[in-house]
Amino acid sequence: MAIQLAQALQLAMVDGDDWHSPHNIARMASGFALTDADRQDWLELLCATLATAVRERRGTVLACSALKRRYRDTLRSGAPGLLLVYLHGARALLQERMAQRMGHYMPASLLDSQLEALEPPGADENMLDYNVELAPARIVEQVLASGRV
Repeated sequence: MAIQLAQALQLAMVDGDDWHSPHNIARMASGFALTDADRQDWLELLCATLATAVRERRGTVLACSALKRRYRDTLRSGAPGLLLVYLHGARALLQERMAQRMGHYMPASLLDSQLEALEPPGADENMLDYNVELAPARIVEQVLASGRV
C-alpha cells in the first residue's frame, strides 16, 4: 500500500524494513522479537531521514511498524507534521498475509509479539485509520480523498 500511495502522490517511499541493522534482521529471522533498545537506532535513522525530507521540503511516504506511541513520537521529532496512516486488521488476516510474503526476514511467528506491543494511535496523533480488509488501492483512494495529504 505504501508503494501505491507514494506513486499516487509522486513522492519518495522509504521502507523501514530496509533500515534495520544486520543484528536486528538476524534476531527477527531467528524468531526473536525486537526490544525497545533494539529498535532505538532504527527509529533514530528513520527520524533523521524524515527530518532531512522536511528540511529539503520533500514529501516522503514511510512504511514502518511504529508500534508504540514513543516510537511515533521519535518519528514526529523529525517531522512534526507527520500524518499516520494506521493500518490494522484481524489477527487471522494479518497472519495469512505474513505467511504469504516471500523472502522477508521476519517470520509470521512474530505477529503475536507485534500485536502485544501495539499501542494504537490516539485521536491526537494526526492519523487516518484503515482496516486492511480493504484493498490497498481503495485505501490509497481514501487517503487521497481525505484532503490531508
